[in-house]
Amino acid sequence: MVEPKFKNFILLIAVVIVANILVWSRGFLGVSFSSESPLVVAFGAAFLAGSFIALIYGSYTYLFKPKPVVKTKKEVVTHEDYVDAMKSYGSIQVLRNDVDLALNQLERMKNRKMKLLEVLEQRFDASELSYKKFYSVVHAVEDLFYKNIKSILNKLGVFSVSDFAAIADLKKNKKLSAKIIEEKMQVYNEYLQFVNDSLNTNEEILLKLDKLLLEIARLGSLDMESIENMSCMKEIDALIKQTKLYKD
Repeated sequence: MVEPKFKNFILLIAVVIVANILVWSRGFLGVSFSSESPLVVAFGAAFLAGSFIALIYGSYTYLFKPKPVVKTKKEVVTHEDYVDAMKSYGSIQVLRNDVDLALNQLERMKNRKMKLLEVLEQRFDASELSYKKFYSVVHAVEDLFYKNIKSILNKLGVFSVSDFAAIADLKKNKKLSAKIIEEKMQVYNEYLQFVNDSLNTNEEILLKLDKLLLEIARLGSLDMESIENMSCMKEIDALIKQTKLYKD
């Protein structure tokens, strides 16, 4: 099967050939360079040049011009990516409070991590097992936090801005049956509940990090057994396992 770009180019050639036959053939316009009229000669020269330019431009456009790159949705990777992605939903009335809370949580998570690493560097050497233990916990909690944010974005991405507006006015729709409206509202509310649950989990994560900071400051002994027995470390470990089990 001939590709569309070749079909278009062949069609262009055919149009140019037919046009030139009509212009130069004696049975039609009969334009000739041997004509005594300067206007006819000028028209013939201009038409010939135009035909040549059309073929050159057409060959470039249909055969050689690079295809425009189709922009895909930006991948969310960095902290700033998550902030920008979440801000894009800030104009939706029903999500405004959730978006504000998520942005606040993102800022707090960034600050908590910086503070925790700062405290760890003050109390431990980076080569110590104690440092590595705390660092791995902080990293695991941070990873869980951003996974929750990503899950929220994935859920919100199911709907467009117009979808949210349509759902808000769903009960006013007289064309849909009460059953359909009820089922649509139920699905919609389940999405919103998921967002709420994920935000609550992240709030719990931030609270655990606050407790961890406090317990590290109070920590007298720096041996691994004391660290393993810290109540906050146990709570964080339980939260991570519970969330992974729930997500799986």
